[in-house]
Amino acid sequence: MSDEYQIEIPPSFTALHLDARKRLTVPLATLRARYELCEDLAQHLTEHCRGIHVEIGVDEQEVLQRCERGLCAPDSVISASEAQWVVTRLAELLGWPHPGLLPPEPSAD
Repeated sequence: MSDEYQIEIPPSFTALHLDARKRLTVPLATLRARYELCEDLAQHLTEHCRGIHVEIGVDEQEVLQRCERGLCAPDSVISASEAQWVVTRLAELLGWPHPGLLPPEPSAD
């Protein structure tokens, strides 16, 4: 049976599900499902967060912190490490600064 999964899972997400010996702690199908869930969450939260920032005037970092607190709620469907990944991805999608993001490399102009 051929594995025709075409979505590339970023190493930053895969790292959440590796043990000390760099082996997956979940089956590959579960990893893929978890990634799709977390990526979808980040994508869906972009407009909501942008709206809170623009319409209400909440600081970008405060919006991201509120999202992370909400995603870490006891009844959440994602783990705390996945919530942190979602918020980092959300900041990346919005172009907002976030401690989990590397600064852009200087251009060679």
